[in-house]
Amino acid sequence: MSTLHTVNKSPFERSAFISALNHLKPGDAVLMIEDGVVGARKASAFADLLAKAAKSCSVCVLGPDLAARGMGDKDVIQGVKLVDYSGFVDLVTEHDRTQAWL
Repeated sequence: MSTLHTVNKSPFERSAFISALNHLKPGDAVLMIEDGVVGARKASAFADLLAKAAKSCSVCVLGPDLAARGMGDKDVIQGVKLVDYSGFVDLVTEHDRTQAWL
């Protein structure tokens, strides 16, 4: 059973981002939304953790939330996939359950 993990808080404010990454299993996906998108920024303290997670899981960021924070795909570390709202829905339907990390 695969899980979609959604993270909506900045990893610089809360530990939910790290908790989500620590609970990933092969085949899972993590989707950064709202303020959680800043965790995907290049050269951040979390870049190595995301690169490691991307080896066995899908790592995604919600494009509209990224844009709302003045960032684009060029600001995101390599291996992180940008998705739109329909891509968000696809991720939900592709996984057996969704875990929201608050």
